[in-house]
Order: sequence, then structure tokens, then C-alpha cells
Amino acid sequence: MRYLRPAALAAASLVLLLAIDGAGVSAGATAPVAAAAPRIRATVLPDRSGPPAQRVRDLYSGAAFDACTAPPLDTLRAWRGTSPYGAVGIYTSGSQRGCAQPGLTADWVRQARAMGWRFLPVHVGLQAPCSELKGKPQRIDPARAAQQGRAEAAEAVRGLTAVGLGNGSPVFLDIESYPMQDPACGQAVVDFALGWTQGLHAVGYRSGFYSSLDSGVADLAAAARAGSSPLPDTLWYARWDDHADTADSGALTSDLWADRQRVHQYRGNVTETYGGATLTVDRNQVDAPLAG
Repeated sequence: MRYLRPAALAAASLVLLLAIDGAGVSAGATAPVAAAAPRIRATVLPDRSGPPAQRVRDLYSGAAFDACTAPPLDTLRAWRGTSPYGAVGIYTSGSQRGCAQPGLTADWVRQARAMGWRFLPVHVGLQAPCSELKGKPQRIDPARAAQQGRAEAAEAVRGLTAVGLGNGSPVFLDIESYPMQDPACGQAVVDFALGWTQGLHAVGYRSGFYSSLDSGVADLAAAARAGSSPLPDTLWYARWDDHADTADSGALTSDLWADRQRVHQYRGNVTETYGGATLTVDRNQVDAPLAG
């Protein structure tokens, strides 16, 4: 996962241009101002099943880390109890994963689960149409975004099944940071996430969504306010502010994903050593249902 701080965040401003014809404009007259089109429009897809029931035993509150490659089991043993972490992000599927996963098998999951670890499964597939990531060239097609989201959900379920994570498990769609200049790009990401959620719900899995608070999460928050559905069940937002919390921030306000539905990636690319084992990880704070 990569979180990019924007170089500058410019507030949108309305500029009123009054064309003065030969008759002039009367003093005190007010020219009509057209309402700006919303950046994200509402999209509603059928969701007959809805998400699986949330079980108390699936809920986890605490620290989690994610690493590009699933760590060796010996490292997990060394970290269990000596580190602050109780959950680990694992890249279970996706054509654009950044690292190979030679050790990520059903047996790896079984043994890690027996140690007490919980999991945040991640799927890295198509990216935003306006993404600038050269290493992930496959892009969402805005004309087929919801359909592609459903196809990625099916691929993600195959990945979960392969490592022994069954029905009810969440899986997080990884949409890396993208520029916010093009509303059509944001709409494609939203429609893709809705199709992804629809596809997962239909076969009994929970939907998660990971992105930067300043791009994908901002657009998904706008979609929520517009009335789009079905929205992902859990939001994993990247803001590297060194605050180990799941508090309201930016576009993520108290009315959105507030019922134990948040994961906050608050620092990235840090090297840590526990029990003599060293990893480079991203740090996260979780208050949400997890797998395992």
C-alpha cells in the first residue's frame, strides 16, 4: 500500500463573472449563480443479501501491521506477545500485488491463527483510471466499473478460499492514491467499489475498502452522502499522521462508518524488531471485524 500526501490541497472556489453589456448592470443587482454539479453522483445497485451478520467474536480493537510479503511463521512467533500487534494484513489476491507471496498458504494461515493472529486480507487489482502509478498499469474502465468490481470480488473470494478463509471473512479492495482533478475518475472508483461490495455480499463475504483519506476515501464518503449503495462494510483509511486511532478525519466524519467499521493506517514503511525478528511494516489501528 502506498499513501501519498498531496502536494497541495486547494479548496474549491466559485468565481462569478458578470458580463456587462451596453445597458450595464444595475447597482445592487445579483447575477444568478448555477449550482455546481456534484463530484460524485448516487449509484444504487441491487444488494439482496446484504453483508453477513457481524459477530462479536469477529470484532477486533487494537494494533495491526501490514507488510508487502506475508512474514515467515518464525517471525510471527517472535512478534506474538512481544510486539503490540495482534493482527496482520495479508495480500491474498489481485493481479497487481506488489510482492510475491510464496509462503502465504492455507497452512500458513492455519498456523498463524493458532498463534492468535487475526487477519486483514487485501486484494490489489484494477486501479483508478487517472492513477499515476507506473507499476500498476491496469485501470478501471469507467463504462464497466461496477461489472469489473464484481469480477474482482469473485477473484478475491477465490484467493480467500485458497488460504482457508471462509464465508463471513472481510477482504479489502486496495485502491492506491490518485489525483482528484477528474470527477469521472472518482466516479469510476466509487462504482467499482459498489460492484465489488455487491459481488462479495452475494456470496457471503464482507466488503472492505482501502485508500488514501485524500482520494479514494474522500470520494467514497461523497458517494455515501449522495445515497450510493451498497457501500463497503469497513473503511481502511490511510493518513500518516502518527495518531494511533480511528477518529473522524477529513472527509470521514462521525456519521460515516462509525459503528466499529474503521481501520486507520497511521504510519508507513517503518522498521521494527521484536523477539529478535525484524520487519518493515505499515502501522494500523483497528476497530472492526477481521478474519481469523
